[in-house]
Amino acid sequence: MDRFQAMQVFMGVVDANSFSRAADNLGLPRATVTTTIQNLESHLKVRLLNRTTRSVSLTPDGAAYYERCARILAELEETEAAFKDVAQRPQGRLRIDVPATLGRQILLPWLGDFRERYPDIELVIGMGDRPVDLVQEAVDCVIRGGELVDSTLVARRIGTLSFITCGAPSYLATYGTPTTLDELKEKHKAVHYFSSRTGRVLDWDYVIDGVSTEIKIAGNISVNDADGYLALALQGFGLVQLPRFMANPHLDKGELVAVLPEWRPTPMPISVLYPQNRHLSPKVRAFADWAAELFAQCPLLNGRDEEYDAALCTFSEKRSEGATLRDMFEQRSIAESVL
Repeated sequence: MDRFQAMQVFMGVVDANSFSRAADNLGLPRATVTTTIQNLESHLKVRLLNRTTRSVSLTPDGAAYYERCARILAELEETEAAFKDVAQRPQGRLRIDVPATLGRQILLPWLGDFRERYPDIELVIGMGDRPVDLVQEAVDCVIRGGELVDSTLVARRIGTLSFITCGAPSYLATYGTPTTLDELKEKHKAVHYFSSRTGRVLDWDYVIDGVSTEIKIAGNISVNDADGYLALALQGFGLVQLPRFMANPHLDKGELVAVLPEWRPTPMPISVLYPQNRHLSPKVRAFADWAAELFAQCPLLNGRDEEYDAALCTFSEKRSEGATLRDMFEQRSIAESVL
């Protein structure tokens, strides 16, 4: 039995959730797929799949074996790629994980560009804020905000998120608009965000005299989802510190109002993280380069939000002339997606 082929057939059945679809995808007779799985289970002396007339599902042993197969085959693919012609286009399956809001609002609108450049890369995209074990879950790379906490991973900085403090008009009508940081601490409420990794509520902070300073704000509701955080702010549950790319559409519509604009929250670095054994992978390098280029094209994603504010000011002056914000940027920009 060719064990590598057996692994590929097994993963094909799981991914397709069907023996017949897997056979079509792999270009094999259905009988060959069935026999391969039977021989593999006999060789391992465990049942890998539960079969019914309508579906296929993994057993606990099958789930564990699937994860190991994914890692082994990925390693084999990377090893082969390292010795192929360096001019060859990156190819193969690339499994990534990104925060849901960044994925929906930044990455997905521009994936057509990635596909045009790298048509031979098969993307598998997970979107969530939960911690991901890249090795155990066979994930090639992730995009995450904050400082690197896992020393076993390589981090490549690709951008910086700027934040803004804001609240709904309904909240401000009830509690008033803070004019100082002391007033913010003493008289106002926040919607809090807690870490999915640690469970700890994240304190607010501002850059004061060039130093990031934590500010504790009262609040009676916390979430660990960015979209939920925004939704609670829109409903008037409290003030929030939102990434500018999330807040701006609602600021433009008057659904949120900026407060204390003279005090800037500490920016957050955004990085692509990947295991050390992926640092030479052509497909990981291609994705990291593309993501870095994408973030570099918009001031709200690369720490140059002052340029965005200046563009807004110019735009407001020239609106009557029919100008658009995209006209303010010389190069193709993701501004149309996030402004």
